[in-house]
Amino acid sequence: MKSIFIAVFRSMLIICLFISCQDKKSEGQSEQKKGRQLELTEEVTFLDQDNEEISKITVAVADDQQERNQGLMDVTELPADAGMLFIFPTEEELSFYMANTPLPLDIMFVNADSVIIRIHHSAAPFNSKQLFSDGPAQYVVETNAGYAVSNDIREGMRVRF
Repeated sequence: MKSIFIAVFRSMLIICLFISCQDKKSEGQSEQKKGRQLELTEEVTFLDQDNEEISKITVAVADDQQERNQGLMDVTELPADAGMLFIFPTEEELSFYMANTPLPLDIMFVNADSVIIRIHHSAAPFNSKQLFSDGPAQYVVETNAGYAVSNDIREGMRVRF
């Protein structure tokens, strides 16, 4: 009888430990999945050739070197109508890469006149390939991959901040 009691006790202990470990693993995974949260404080409006609004997103603004360097790194969820606006002090040739970014993105380079000069569609997550502006740019707008295509946003169109 004593050996049955010990066997049942050990089995219950193993089950409890297993459940406890699974709960901790789930908590860690949900924290990891949540990632860094953005403060969406501004709006970017995309304009067609007639300067009519075609779509609008709310954005987090990266206007200093530290914020620009961090960009959307460690952001694992981005609402469909959200993104990030990078503001540089001067207009110059720019390049971005996705080495530490877990989301596929559309990357739109915008010149000082608010004209979209280059769109990199569906930039692959965790890719260290440089994506160039192909001309002087002062702003970059990042959105979820596919946003530009689904909203018919093309190079030559304008944005309004």
